[in-house]
Amino acid sequence: MTREAERCHGLEGHAVLLAAGLADLAVSTVGSAVGTVRGLLRRSDAVELAAEAEHDLVARGRLALDRYAAVPPAHLEILARHAQDRKAAGGV
Repeated sequence: MTREAERCHGLEGHAVLLAAGLADLAVSTVGSAVGTVRGLLRRSDAVELAAEAEHDLVARGRLALDRYAAVPPAHLEILARHAQDRKAAGGV
C-alpha cells in the first residue's frame, strides 16, 4: 500500500478527498457557467435577458428574506389567543 493510499483511510484523508471533490465540482461548474455566459453574450436580446434575470433575482431575494427573516409568532401569545377565543365562545 502506498503512502497516498494510507492517508486516505483516516479522518484527515476523508476531509482531503472531500475538499478535492468539492474543488473539482466548483471548477467544472465555473467552466460550464463561463460557456453559458459566452452563449448569452452572443444573443441579440441580451439587454432584455439581463433585465429579466435581474427581476427574477430580486424576486428570489424577496422570497428568501421572507422565508428566513420572518419572525414566527410567540408560542405563549398563540396560546393566550386560543384561550381568549375559547372564553369568548363560552368555553372553559
